Amino acid sequence: MSPPRADDQEVERFLSGNSRRAFEWLGARLSREEGADGARFATWAPSARGVSVVGDFNEWNPAAHPLREREGTGIWEGFVPGIALGQRYQFAIAPAGGGPILRKADPYALLAEPSPGTASQLWDLSGFDWGDGPWMLSRSRTDHLGNPLSIYEVHLGSWLPPEPDGSRRSYRELAPRLADTIAELGFTHIELMPLAEHPFTGSWGYQVTGYYAPTSRYGRPQDLMAFVDHFHRRGIGVILDWVPGHFPRDPHGLSRFDGTFLYEYDDPRKREHGEWGTDVFDYQKGPVVSFLISNALFWLEHYHFDGLRVDAVSSMLYLDYARRPGQWATNRYGGRENTEAIRFLRRLNEAVHACFPGVLTIAEESTSWPGVTRPTDRGGLGFDLKWDLGWMHDIVNDYLRLPPERRPSAADQLTIRSRYMFEERYVLPLSHDEVVHGKGSLVGKMPGDDHRRFANVRLLLGHQFAQPGRPLLFMGGEFGQRREWDHDRGLDWELLDLPAHFGLRRWVRDLTAFCRAEPAVFRLQDDPRGFEWVDHQGADRGVISFLRRGPRSRQVVLFVFNFLDEPRVDERVGVPLPGRWAERLNSDSAYYGGGNIGNLGGVQAQEIPWQRQPYSVVLTLPPLAMLVLVPAPEASDSDDS
Repeated sequence: MSPPRADDQEVERFLSGNSRRAFEWLGARLSREEGADGARFATWAPSARGVSVVGDFNEWNPAAHPLREREGTGIWEGFVPGIALGQRYQFAIAPAGGGPILRKADPYALLAEPSPGTASQLWDLSGFDWGDGPWMLSRSRTDHLGNPLSIYEVHLGSWLPPEPDGSRRSYRELAPRLADTIAELGFTHIELMPLAEHPFTGSWGYQVTGYYAPTSRYGRPQDLMAFVDHFHRRGIGVILDWVPGHFPRDPHGLSRFDGTFLYEYDDPRKREHGEWGTDVFDYQKGPVVSFLISNALFWLEHYHFDGLRVDAVSSMLYLDYARRPGQWATNRYGGRENTEAIRFLRRLNEAVHACFPGVLTIAEESTSWPGVTRPTDRGGLGFDLKWDLGWMHDIVNDYLRLPPERRPSAADQLTIRSRYMFEERYVLPLSHDEVVHGKGSLVGKMPGDDHRRFANVRLLLGHQFAQPGRPLLFMGGEFGQRREWDHDRGLDWELLDLPAHFGLRRWVRDLTAFCRAEPAVFRLQDDPRGFEWVDHQGADRGVISFLRRGPRSRQVVLFVFNFLDEPRVDERVGVPLPGRWAERLNSDSAYYGGGNIGNLGGVQAQEIPWQRQPYSVVLTLPPLAMLVLVPAPEASDSDDS
């Protein structure tokens, strides 16, 4: 076992912000030196006057195992013989300005002891026998943006209820049960809320102290590997929520690591994230950039994740984000953009895509920042996808929450997205953020009695899947969880014994199956040629319709929506093709818990031009419902089969 020491060139890359593999030699790594087994430790603490390793193996004595600084680098390193796998340790750091010794967790630790403990643990990532070779090979060769992609968002700690003793279910226990659910529902990917070690469960993982350590709440690192491997063997991708924008001020974490503002900005006008009570990474510093980019690649390399959903990108891009006048400073050009963060995000995406073809990067970005998904060589940030939070607010908060009789006054909310839907490549999220902090569940947001509430949720999910973009649904949304999400409780799975909840789950399953099978829904979803309004002017009476198109002329799907609480009989709708049109999906079907109003057997197109289409059909529109129609087989040309 060779000592994991960096040569001078790698150290220079680290200091200049160009290292992509800092995790190979920083932190604590098993080593054999001068005939003794142990571990080599290294950490970056340029303002420290001394650093040592303390732990179970030396009775936490700062004088027992001092480290030596590599001259002029701020990197302290040394070898500790006899330390065993699993033993706890921390860095004892003597600040340059004097004062008490700081006890810090290892920023590059591979494992951390369970909370409320704050120590790191020596660990080794070798020894896991991956079985996902075919998946990984296929992933690198697949155009994920031109294929079906739907995401089920999960908080692992509350998908199932805790054990009777209050402990969380393990990675290995969750894997087969969760994968069975995803396979049945038909989602292509799951997205895991942050798994990097975090001290406060109520942060849901968004306030990280152990960036290289998967949380020990659910098991050891190899257990997480087994979790991802199981999903890959089942043909399901796994996306990780990743948080490079800020970190908490817990004393054992990154905050004032060597007694100075090291990982965070020194200037309080850039450092403090008042909205969350955290500190912002200093993207000017080369070692901080190396730390973060190496971290992103670390999760992809060692845990085989298929994508990174980058949290809170908006807060990174703007210097005045969540700050009042006088609390922020302009950039050197006099603007409000954080030019260092922009540079970091571009380098991040370039590194991920260069090292891991087929891996997706997804930005949670809530503003109109231009070019989030544009390639970096064309001036963009380089993400593959961006969350469309505007769609969620428009359709849920500003439209569906209104009683149906008031919806015509908000008709613009049904059509506004078409003005920008092809400016970026989008994910359409109904995420955990929409069912916490007093916002209510999806069912609870809807007006009317229970029958109408569930009809509205089916209508919402139909609208989500029908739109250009990739749907994301938070766990519980698929069966109509009634209460707000609580991270300390499991989902109310017993609700599936009730017809309305079971019917909603069927609706989600059939939506994903339809959208995975129809090229018209996914082939051109980022191309204006793939979407065509049939009737948007009907929004003022709650009725809209549009076509989704594939690359072939006969690959076409008609979506028709009635957002009002009354059926419409003899509703004429334009269609582009003659022949019979089959009703493939109807959210009002009794199979899904609806009133069973519709067009059983399909409808015949008439040679009556309508709504800029050469033909038209006459439909019965159920109340609060979506219809999906496709040309019947006899209407298809042989070259389109």
